[in-house]
Amino acid sequence: MTGTAKATRARTKGKAADARREILKVAARMMRENGYADMSLRDLAAEVGMKAGSLYYHFPSKEDLATEVMRLGVEMVEEAVTDALEQSRKLSPRDRLVLAMRVHLKTLLSESDFSSAHIRCYPFVPETVRAELKTVRRAYDQVWNNIIAAYLGTDAEPQEIRHLRYTLIGAMNWSLEWFNAEKDDVEAYIASIAALLPVRKN
Repeated sequence: MTGTAKATRARTKGKAADARREILKVAARMMRENGYADMSLRDLAAEVGMKAGSLYYHFPSKEDLATEVMRLGVEMVEEAVTDALEQSRKLSPRDRLVLAMRVHLKTLLSESDFSSAHIRCYPFVPETVRAELKTVRRAYDQVWNNIIAAYLGTDAEPQEIRHLRYTLIGAMNWSLEWFNAEKDDVEAYIASIAALLPVRKN
């Protein structure tokens, strides 16, 4: 392959990657705003400046597109939380739990249509999509299981860990429905939840 051919191929791949990223970005916003069922691929294609049929070059189906949007939504939050924890190993188990809550919530509220799309659309996507997301969701659940287990101590039962995970993540994710940046404060909300977590002697 000549140098010119290689350069042309690289440009083509670059354009395809850029188009894919733009499709995902717009799809995430549309899923957050309209839900999965009402996300129109025709409207999506028009917004990104391509024919509806051209979307299938990047994603074979609406289900495949939704799966990728929602997978990225989990991975973005997980990466932010795990990076913060990695840099804060010396904190107490309780402080690490509060830190994870803070990062999860801030990422959710300020960062990502992808994460919002995941939370709002997950109950309504086809079972095939939920099955594809099982692995990435379980991986993030395990991050929280580990943090909570360290906080609760060695005597904690699996059910106790699971219930606290449901409680904390459920409360934070529900903030998508009521949080108003003009009236509400992330730090104040986290402080309110953290006040319910007693200091434990493990």
